[in-house]
Amino acid sequence: MLPVPPGAIVPFTAYPVPIVAPPGCGVLVFTVNRGPYLVSAASTARLRVGGREVPFAGEGTWHVALPAGSYDVRLTDFMGVPIMKTAVAVQPGEAQTRAFDFQVWRNRVLDGQGNDAATFAMWSNYLIMVVTLAVVGVVCCCGFGALITLPALTAPH
Repeated sequence: MLPVPPGAIVPFTAYPVPIVAPPGCGVLVFTVNRGPYLVSAASTARLRVGGREVPFAGEGTWHVALPAGSYDVRLTDFMGVPIMKTAVAVQPGEAQTRAFDFQVWRNRVLDGQGNDAATFAMWSNYLIMVVTLAVVGVVCCCGFGALITLPALTAPH
């Protein structure tokens, strides 16, 4: 890919190549993995920075110019439900790194040093499915068992 010319950088736009921040701006460098799913989690995810949607094209590393300041960064599903949230303080001329990591049991947001930087990270879809199936299984089995024993309890002895 060709580098983006410095004068062509638009804030709140994701670029797939490293960029030079415009004056008064810093850069948010974020990575999104595909996750353990058949369909890439990044293909349906949406990034919102400070309440504004930042379009990106899926998994990979992206570079976003942001005016200096503090931002709430959210990765949401296609309906707008937050999957992961983090906070970023952008300084002029500096880069802040975040990695949105879809994992099997829990989703995570990591900073540039590998520390967990998530203010919120939803459980993985696999974990939600396992818990749901366990609850449904217990409810169904207990309900079925109660229905079987009910005639025996009410029958005259």
